[in-house]
Amino acid sequence: MKVMLRMNDAGKLTVYVAKKDLEEVVVKQTDGEVGKILTLANGWELEFREIPDAANLPQTVEAKRLA
Repeated sequence: MKVMLRMNDAGKLTVYVAKKDLEEVVVKQTDGEVGKILTLANGWELEFREIPDAANLPQTVEAKRLA
């Protein structure tokens, strides 16, 4: 799924999923088999092959929902 990564006004990484009209703050980052796994405030876990640098945000990237 396509998601947008951006930094909010408080300087925290947020994920926006347009198809679900969902915007959540990232509460945890871990390393996965393929790349990074981001855990959102609502409990979703999304896996990314690579996450762009904070200086290059906002940016739309591909993610895989794990949970």
